[in-house]
Amino acid sequence: MTTETPHIVDTSPHEWKYISEGGSTIVFSYSGPAHPQFDGTALRLRKGPVPAHEDPDKYSQPQLESEVEEPDDPTIVFQRTVIERLVPKEHLPRLDAVRVERTWLQELADLTEPHRPLDRRAKDRIDTGRRKAVLATDLVGGQGWAVEIKPKWGFLPSPKHLSSETREIKTRTCRFCMHAHLKSTQGEDVSLGYCPLDLFSGDAGRVARALHTLWDVWIGSGGAVNNLRVFVGGKMLKPTAEVRAFSTLACMHVMSLAPLAEQLFPAASPENTPPPAHTLNEARDAFTAALLPLLLHTPVLRTLATLQRTLDALDVEGLAALWAGLRPDDAHKLGKGETDPDMDAWTRFVDEYLVRQAGDGESGDAVPTEDELRYRLAAYLLSASFKDCSIILRMRPRSEGTEPAGTVTVIDLDVKSIGRLSKWEKLDREIVDAYRGIAPRDCVDSSAIS
Repeated sequence: MTTETPHIVDTSPHEWKYISEGGSTIVFSYSGPAHPQFDGTALRLRKGPVPAHEDPDKYSQPQLESEVEEPDDPTIVFQRTVIERLVPKEHLPRLDAVRVERTWLQELADLTEPHRPLDRRAKDRIDTGRRKAVLATDLVGGQGWAVEIKPKWGFLPSPKHLSSETREIKTRTCRFCMHAHLKSTQGEDVSLGYCPLDLFSGDAGRVARALHTLWDVWIGSGGAVNNLRVFVGGKMLKPTAEVRAFSTLACMHVMSLAPLAEQLFPAASPENTPPPAHTLNEARDAFTAALLPLLLHTPVLRTLATLQRTLDALDVEGLAALWAGLRPDDAHKLGKGETDPDMDAWTRFVDEYLVRQAGDGESGDAVPTEDELRYRLAAYLLSASFKDCSIILRMRPRSEGTEPAGTVTVIDLDVKSIGRLSKWEKLDREIVDAYRGIAPRDCVDSSAIS
């Protein structure tokens, strides 16, 4: 055992507060007494399917020998090997390994279950078979407030590698807006009206429109749509059914959003006097005004859009065509038989990507060779990481007479599996097919026309 890796049993499970969770991980914030290794940190744990907890020995990896070291979580290795070479470290969270134990994890899991969404509880739970987890910068806990935005795809594809059947649709309406339409026809809560190209545009009016729409969807869905999440004092806020039932003139101080109102509006009344009521429209305007300067001045969105565009230069259609030309026997099974790049392969890929970008840039040409195919497969996987990440806007507490300020950090840059390529190609066809025949939305890609 190395002394550099902290051990979670130095804390109590009761000292970790549930924050949120995604498809594969669940996140907690440290709220215990002062501790040099855990102050200001968040614990990110892997989840496993519910059956794994009915028979843990059946699903978890056996502990062979005490000296066998479980590797660090792939997220840590991937960030250090790949992401930190493409995104400045000041815009990334600290990620370190921490040791965990089954008994401790089981107690935390039991404490957490009542606080988790019912749909999540039905599918998965903390994987108690793990021996290492991720200790990250806590970007939502403590004083002040924080906003998580999942921007999604920030570009329109080049027409060069698109088929005649999809070219007009894909170069007019962005992937997110088309996908939102498909989900809405399937009865899902989606961010209809939000266009990522507005958020990525760098234009104050368009960015404000994106924030307004995200706010309206957040309120209207009761926080069910994950493109926007709001945290105050480390607690994720959920607009209640009461909030949704009210008109936009409803008073915030009698609703579940009161903690946010206290952050958005400076206290202007004497102590012990109830704060003035604010309408939801006023709150939305204050919310937008607080976040807008950060989003307009940070280089993060421009970096993400550039990485997405240059790594996905072919679109999945062009990638599938390159694959079919070199793998005719598996032409309709994109990625079949290929293995995920290991970290050495990822290092070589980033080396080549940076050389190409330093030269003439990413032209989008794809010579039909095995080396080029491997490069393009890895590039598309990495583009998916940047399309699916989130940004955290960490805001300092606002007091009367002071302007809010904060930081922007990119999170959830997980490595994607090559086994998902075929599914993504199929989904791409479904999204475009579902969009045919409706009045298209004109999504404006500012970077493409500048």
